[in-house]
Amino acid sequence: MSTTRRPVADDGELEYLRAELRDLRARARVRPLISQAQGIVQERYALPDGESAFALMQRASQRYNVKLRTLAGVLVTAPRPDGPGRLWFPDRVRGPEPDLTFTRAHLSGSGSRGAVLKAVLRSTLAVVGTDMGNVQLADPARGGLRIEQHTGLTDDFVDFFAHVGEEGTSCAQAARDLAQVTVHDVESAPVFTEPARQAILAAGSRSCHSVPLTTASGLCVGMVSAHLDRPLDALTTTQTKALDAIGGQAGRWLAWHDDTVVLDALEHLHALGSAGRGSRFRRS
Repeated sequence: MSTTRRPVADDGELEYLRAELRDLRARARVRPLISQAQGIVQERYALPDGESAFALMQRASQRYNVKLRTLAGVLVTAPRPDGPGRLWFPDRVRGPEPDLTFTRAHLSGSGSRGAVLKAVLRSTLAVVGTDMGNVQLADPARGGLRIEQHTGLTDDFVDFFAHVGEEGTSCAQAARDLAQVTVHDVESAPVFTEPARQAILAAGSRSCHSVPLTTASGLCVGMVSAHLDRPLDALTTTQTKALDAIGGQAGRWLAWHDDTVVLDALEHLHALGSAGRGSRFRRS
C-alpha cells in the first residue's frame, strides 16, 4: 500500500508564507481600532455609511500628517464633543513647541512626528554604540506600548513585539519604573518571559538598554530601546545623562504633539463632520 507524501515547501515559499502571516497579524491589530473609530464617526455625524466615516478620518489624517491609527486611537478614547458645530476641545491651551537639542527634525513642520522618532532612535543608538533598536509609543486604546520605528531588527522581532503589555519585557519594566533599564545578558535576564527571550535572541540581540520617553509631569509616553549583538557592560554616567536628556526632551515634544497637532486633526474632523452632517463623503 503506497502513501502520497505532501511536497515540502522550499525556503522561498516558507518565507513568503511567513511574510503573509505577519501582514495578516498586522492588519488584525489595526483593523478593529479603525472600525471602532469609523462607527463612532458615522453615528456622531449621522453619516450614511462607514465609507463616509473613513473618508472624513482620512482627510483629517492627511491634512495634519497624523497616522490614521494614531487618529483613531485618540478618537475612541477622547470625550465626546459637546454638540455639532462647536469646538471639540474649547478650553485647551496651545503651548509652544518644545525644543529638541539632539535634532532639528521637529522644525520641518507640524506633522514631523515620524522624523522626530527617527532622530530619537538614531541619537540613542549613537550614544549606546549599536545599529539595532526601536521606538515604541504608549497605546491609548489598548494600553501598553506599540512599535513605531525600528532599524536593524528582523521582521519576526517586529511582528512579535508589535505590541507589548505591562509585564515580561525590559521596556515594560522601564515604563513602569520610569527609569532606564539595562539588560546585560538577554539569555539569563529574569525580566523576560521565555517567548520574549527567544524572540530577542533569534533576532541576534544579546543585550539591550531601554530609555523611557517622559513628560514634564512624569508620564511615560514612549520608549526607545537599543539592542546589541554582544553582552553589555554598564553604561557610563555620561551616556545615561545623554539618554535621560533624549528621553525627557522627546517625551515633552510628543506630549505637545498629541495635545496640539493630533487634537487639531480631531477638531478638523469635527468641523467637517458637523458641516456635512448626514452627507456622503468619498476617500481622496
